[in-house]
This record gives sequence, structure tokens and C-alpha cells, in this order.
Amino acid sequence: MAQAQYQTPNVYVVEQDGFSSSVVQVPTAVPVFIGYTEVARNGNQDLTNVAMPISSMAEFMKYFAGPNNGAPQPQYTYVHASTSNPPLATDPASPCFYLFYSLMMFFNNGGSRCYIMSIGSYADAVAKGMSAGAYTTALQNLVRYLEPTMVVTPDAMLLSHADWVTLSQQVLEHCEAMQSRVAIYDVWQGWMPADGTDADPITGKNGFYAIGGLGEAFNKYGVAYYPWVNTTVVSQNSIDYTWLSAASLQALQDVMTKEANSLFAGGQLQQYLAQCVTAMVLPPVTSANDPNGKIGVNTIHRMAMTVSPEYRQAMTDVGTSVNLLPTAGAMAGVYTRNDNTFGVSQAPANTTIVSAISPAVTLSDQDQASLNMPLNGMAINAIRTFPNYGLLVWGARTLAGNSDDWRYVSVRRSMIMLEQSIKAALQAYVFQPNDNLTWVAINSTVSNFLNAQWKAGVLVGSKPSEAYSVAVGLGSTMTGEDILQGYLRVQIEVAVVRPAEFIVLTFQQQMQTS
Repeated sequence: MAQAQYQTPNVYVVEQDGFSSSVVQVPTAVPVFIGYTEVARNGNQDLTNVAMPISSMAEFMKYFAGPNNGAPQPQYTYVHASTSNPPLATDPASPCFYLFYSLMMFFNNGGSRCYIMSIGSYADAVAKGMSAGAYTTALQNLVRYLEPTMVVTPDAMLLSHADWVTLSQQVLEHCEAMQSRVAIYDVWQGWMPADGTDADPITGKNGFYAIGGLGEAFNKYGVAYYPWVNTTVVSQNSIDYTWLSAASLQALQDVMTKEANSLFAGGQLQQYLAQCVTAMVLPPVTSANDPNGKIGVNTIHRMAMTVSPEYRQAMTDVGTSVNLLPTAGAMAGVYTRNDNTFGVSQAPANTTIVSAISPAVTLSDQDQASLNMPLNGMAINAIRTFPNYGLLVWGARTLAGNSDDWRYVSVRRSMIMLEQSIKAALQAYVFQPNDNLTWVAINSTVSNFLNAQWKAGVLVGSKPSEAYSVAVGLGSTMTGEDILQGYLRVQIEVAVVRPAEFIVLTFQQQMQTS
């Protein structure tokens, strides 16, 4: 500190700091959701490709409106129950966008603060088509936002397989460049069984491994989950025949007519059901806006649900289809809940997913073996059900499964927290004198922070010296040439807690002694 020059006789007080600056832990669970929204506006400000922070569904609807059940509403393709099972396909002109429902799953599972980055409206997506290129500007702009620690792209499931692969690689490259966030992936068509056929969503022709892996330096920032989950975010009571495409509605009406003739021939119920079939039209007509007083949608729906098994099954299939969701949004909420309850060093596994009924595919231990430890190292974490436990997240690996350093999600995220927290704190030392006083201050600052993390259980060791070490100074981390070039190098080593993935019990009989 420069010596003050005093000119007037008096008593002067000089305050001198007795402690080094501290490191503040950065947030660890702040996802950014990238996808399509109904609108994207804050007053007169266009929010397209702008990361907007929100903390509730109410805030989301303030800026981005609701799900696409207005214009366009999802239109599903009815298939007779005896020939097909959900999920039903949607009309390309009226697809079901996933961002809104994934965000609901995020908040239901403990999510709080997050960012929304809209890449366009539902109408624009239908009119212009969806491609990986629509995400390019969003990813470029996302570099300017330092807070997000997770990237989630629910609507990527609507892309072609080739575009989904391209986007997945771009997101992984973005995370590696930022070094402060991970990408949470869904498996394209992840409701299909991993059965080793060409349609296998993992190893098949259009499987997850088509991403190819970008090498360990990139894969350590990616996490994937399979399969999709059946949820309860959309009430079955909100589903009616208007969720069917016009062609599908005609097909259902034909089936219902045959049903009326076979089940209720010559009876009053035949006329009742025939009246329902005749009244079911698209676009829907309601008693409120129809001068002729035709039967409203709700009334028709209730009538058909009462007497027609075919209609009830069709509505159930639509409800099942719209509630079948990719898991990344829910897992972002699980990460937040896990971090708030236990801390980032706890693996986000062996916990349930709120609002999820069941996984779309039932997996056995043998099924998961090839997902958890594949030869290419691109581990995919399983969502499974167990007797007496229900649905559980049963995996905690990154896509760098062959790396001893970066195999586990908790290790990757703990290191991001440590790195970004220390990086932010040491910004105060940029352009400070590169001398012993600065080195001691940095060593003290970092050591105090790591000691606190050791006490919190992020680092493992019976004593601090076993949990971490900090080195900085001439002759240890720097040469005279480094100082001439303006480099101040700090070497930090940490022993991060790792999850107990395999618990082995050894039993042996012993000789009776009494």
C-alpha cells in the first residue's frame, strides 16, 4: 500500500485488511431451455434468441405464453387400438412441442431459477420447418450468459435424426468451449426398446451413438438419459376429439359407427352414439358461438366417453401420447433438487422423478449393462422401476464413461463449481503485482475456499492436506520467463468425492464354534 503523505499535524486512522478476499460458490443448477414458444416478448422487446431468466411457470407464461394447445394445437393420428400402441404420431402441420411440458417437469422436480431461450414461435416452426440451423444463433448468443450450468433442448426431439445429431454435437462443442455447463441429452425416439434391431434408439441405424462422440475433452460435458417417461403433466380430462387430425377423426367416426351397429343395433344407444358421431366436426363448433345451437365439444366428448369403448380408448391413447416426454427437463429439476438437498457432490441418482408414472421401456439389469458400460464409453443413464421402490434414476455417468477422471456426473459438476468459483474470485487479482504478496493472498484465498468445501463433503480426505493442495510462486509454478510474459500460474489439486456405483457384499460361512 502506498504511503500517505501527511501535511497537517494530526492523528490519522489507517484501516488495513486483516483477511484475504473470499471465494463465493457459484450456482450449480441453473439450466437454460432452448426451443420453441408461442410468443417471445417482454413488452416491446423481442425475446427471440435472448436468454430470459424466470423462476416459475407464471413468469414463463408472462413472456412466452402457454403450450401449443391454442394455435396450432397438436393433432394426433388415430390408429385403431388393435393395430398400434402409443405414442400416436402427430400431424407435421401440428406437432406437439416439448419445451413447455419439459419446463413443467423441471419445476415439479424441484427446479427454481432457469433461463428460457426461444428460437421462434410454434407457427414459425411449422411454416418454416425445423432444423439444427434454427439453434445456431441461440448457441452463439448463449456464450454471453455466464450463469447457466446446464443446456436442455427438448424440441430437438422434433428434428430429423440427421439434424438432431448435428445439434447434439454443436451443444457439446458449446459446453466444452464454455467449460461451465453440461448438456443433458434425450435419446431420439427414446420411447422405443433398445432391442438390437435397426430401430434400436441406441445402437440402431438412427441410434444415439450416431452422435459419434467428439472425444473425451467434449464427451465429459455430456449426460444422457433413456428411456422417455410417461407423465401426468397434461390432465386426461383436457383431452377430447379436437386433439385428432381431420383424417383421423373421420377414421374414428367410421370405427364408432361400426361399433354402434354391432353393440347397440336397433337400440336407443345406437341413435345416441350416431348423434355423437354426426356432431363431431373439425374445426369444433360450440353452443356458445353457433347460432343453430349445435352440441358443444364438451357435451359431445362426455356423451362419447359414456357409451363408446372405442372413443375412450382413442382418448386414452392421445393422453398417453401427449404425456410421453423426454427426460432432460425433469432431470434438470432433479439436479436442482439434489444440489439444494445434498450438494453438487452427491450423484443425482437413486432418486425418483416427480410427475412420472413409469419409463416408456422396462429395462432389466442385462439391458442396462450395455448402456452403462458400452465399449465406446458413451454411457447412457437408465430410468428404471423397481419393486417396492417405483421409478428411479439408475445411472450417474457422463458420455466419457471410459475416463477415470470424468466418468461421473457429480465429479464433472463438482469440478465445474470449483473451477468457476475460484476463477470468479481471482478476477480481482488480474493486473495486480506479480509478486510474493499477491501469491500469498491467492494461496490463502483458494485454500480457505477448498477447506470449506472439504468440510462440506465435496472433497475427500482425513485431513485437508489429503483433500487438496494449492501451489503458486516463482520456482514452483512459474519461471522467470512466465513472469516476464505476464503469467501468474496457480496449481490446484483436489480429491473429489466419487459415488459408490458398485457395492459388493462378500459372504463366507464359518465353522461352528459352540
